[in-house]
Amino acid sequence: MERSNEPAEGRGGGRVAGQADGRRPPTIRGVAERAGVSKSLVSLVLQGSPRVSDAKRQAVLDAIEELGYRPNAAARSLVARRTHTVGVLLNDMRNPWFVEVLDGLNSLLEAHGLRMLMADGRLDRRAGQDFARTFQELRVDGLVVVGTLPDTDGLAEVAERLPTVIAGNHEPRLPHVDIVANDDERGARLATEHLIALGHRRIAHIAGQGLVGELRRRGFEAAVRAHGLAASAVVESGDGTEEGGYRAAVRLLNPSRGTERPTGVFAFNDISCVGALSAAQELGLDVPADLSLVGYDNTYLARIRHLWLNSVNNASHEVGRRAARCLLDRMERPDTPAGHQLVAPELEIRGSTAPPKP
Repeated sequence: MERSNEPAEGRGGGRVAGQADGRRPPTIRGVAERAGVSKSLVSLVLQGSPRVSDAKRQAVLDAIEELGYRPNAAARSLVARRTHTVGVLLNDMRNPWFVEVLDGLNSLLEAHGLRMLMADGRLDRRAGQDFARTFQELRVDGLVVVGTLPDTDGLAEVAERLPTVIAGNHEPRLPHVDIVANDDERGARLATEHLIALGHRRIAHIAGQGLVGELRRRGFEAAVRAHGLAASAVVESGDGTEEGGYRAAVRLLNPSRGTERPTGVFAFNDISCVGALSAAQELGLDVPADLSLVGYDNTYLARIRHLWLNSVNNASHEVGRRAARCLLDRMERPDTPAGHQLVAPELEIRGSTAPPKP
């Protein structure tokens, strides 16, 4: 059979409607011509409008598939006055707790056609201190602030212009800004009472920072006080990092301290608990035979087999999912009063605690 050398656009020289020529992508006009409908009807199909018959909708979808047409997101945003994006500001993306919050957040936002734009307050100090301007320039449809920020002065300003939700923290309290967080004080009591129930009487807490750190410390102190152990309890300050947990544990466990070392330690989070574990091993202490450890957040670190830490599960995925639900509701009804939801924690028992040696 003889092969024709004529171009693909047609033997008569006319290009197939809407087909890209290697220089220009297919257009909405080309889709309309291929489907035999108007451009406005193609727009209705792209918007998911119910005002289109099934036959014409299918014709448009077939044309889009055949031509490889991709809608211009920027142009659609200008028309709809929405970008279908949500700004997410984190304090420090190195913390694995954020990953699980983001997973819960994205699971619901994605289902509603929203994409996340993230900024790390640690890496980008401008994002942490002047995020109002940053996200307003990006024209996001809403904002989720995750965790404790070093500077929240700009939050009130941005919340006046954008639907805003705080996830994983309890402050600041602002009009029309919803808060979804773990019940940190209750979780700290669960961890401390677990150590007390095992028979530990000299218990220490490696504390964290911010209001979350204060609430967890408050829960620890309430538990030891309720059981008459306040005199022997110790609080050592930390910063929520592995290095901070290591240094705090060295101070607590070093024999040169001159007091009896604690037999149980409740750490502010899993990362600082890993640091405490490293310090114990360097000092020749076996966990859990010589020292019991409990972390907080129940991140993947606690579930690593050679660590296998007891940890308070703060339902981070659920916190993220509820925060997304609050944001979607606030985007629909921006003037509703601010809500404050607390997600109940649970203690996950693994292999880092045991009764103290007699």
